[in-house]
Amino acid sequence: MPTAFTRAVSPKLAECELTHLDRVPIDAAKAVEQHSSYETALRQAGLEVVRLPGLPDHADAVFVEDTALLLDGHALITRPGAQSRAAETDSTAAALAGRFELLRMTAGYVDGGDVLRIEKTLYVGLSTRTDARGLSELRELVRPLGYAVTEAQLGACLHLKSAATFAGPDASGIPVLLYNPACIDPAQFARSEPMPVDANEPAAANCVRANGRLILPAGNPRTATRLRARGFDVIEIDVSELQKAEAGVTCMSLIDERV
Repeated sequence: MPTAFTRAVSPKLAECELTHLDRVPIDAAKAVEQHSSYETALRQAGLEVVRLPGLPDHADAVFVEDTALLLDGHALITRPGAQSRAAETDSTAAALAGRFELLRMTAGYVDGGDVLRIEKTLYVGLSTRTDARGLSELRELVRPLGYAVTEAQLGACLHLKSAATFAGPDASGIPVLLYNPACIDPAQFARSEPMPVDANEPAAANCVRANGRLILPAGNPRTATRLRARGFDVIEIDVSELQKAEAGVTCMSLIDERV
């Protein structure tokens, strides 16, 4: 069955890296509860949830998406751009080694949150966490696997997937790109129909496509209604405490869609 790999919230979450948000108090216990609800939503979508080993001394460790890309039977271990996160990748690699053939980046920097997959194309946004050398390294590593890498231009947001995510096909079979018009031009993404989020709901641009369902952060009712009108099965979850750490719902899991 499809699998979601997650990692527990660190008690040091309040010491997380921040780029675009001001630091405010984070209730780590509440964040743990919200993360548990997130894992429940993944299970409700029909995924097996497998927790990677905890890293309590690493404030950002819950954001596993940045440490790897799951591409069919391969796990490409990335090089996160924040130096405080470099050691997380070894733990991810060790945990995935028995399930995937591993590939590792050795040059440049790429956060998984800057990589948006649509079919066999990986769109990569250059950000404060992902650089041009990392994009080039990624391109060389995935070419033998049949994937193409294309640079995506983005505005003021932490990651590419803070501004756009692939929602998958709607009830009519039309592949939908959910995006925030304030941060990204959807014309650069092929093979999908762009659907803007409500102007007052920028966080809704980040959704998890999980076994035919969409997991959406709570607090985005207009966008959720639009998605349901197109036939999407939407699960809304409260991740407000985790959002203080610049979290999106995609960043807390690595999803292996293989059945």
